[in-house]
Amino acid sequence: MKITQTEIPGVVLLEPQVYRDERGFFLESYNQQKYREAGIEAAFVQDNHSRSQRGTVRGLHAQINRPQGKLVRVIEGEIFDVAVDVRRGSPHFGEWVGAWLSAENHRQIYVPPGFIHGFAVTSEVAQVEYKCTVFYDPSSEISVLWNDPEIGITWPLEEIGTAILSKKDLVAKPLQKLMDVLPWFEEK
Repeated sequence: MKITQTEIPGVVLLEPQVYRDERGFFLESYNQQKYREAGIEAAFVQDNHSRSQRGTVRGLHAQINRPQGKLVRVIEGEIFDVAVDVRRGSPHFGEWVGAWLSAENHRQIYVPPGFIHGFAVTSEVAQVEYKCTVFYDPSSEISVLWNDPEIGITWPLEEIGTAILSKKDLVAKPLQKLMDVLPWFEEK
């Protein structure tokens, strides 16, 4: 497995070994031992699966009281995936990293707790699967404006077209309006 550390410590890009032959391919989508060797000590408790059309933007979301780590992969299509550090006091607060994930490149991204997460669908359809370290708690969830100018995410707008948002994301707030609920960063 190829492991790439991103500009923000803790956010890791992973590329599993893919074995191809005339029948198709095989890969390990998760192996606890290998992921621990890559520095991901998380225990996953919930798997999620979404299917979305081109232009869909899901996020930016996080849980405040029960922060989730997420291991994200695409099984059909392509997305541009984003993680933003929102741990108050973190030296990387407000910084973001993005990665192209697709069914073709088999890449995964690990987004640790304390980050808001989202993605944009750039193919006709995308199916995304992700593992979570904590169960979903809707009472703890926040939604940050996907195109918050202070964060400055460089979304692939040409590939997205017009962004398709959920009702929740249509009323999302800029990050600065949520500062009082964000957790403090604690160095481990």
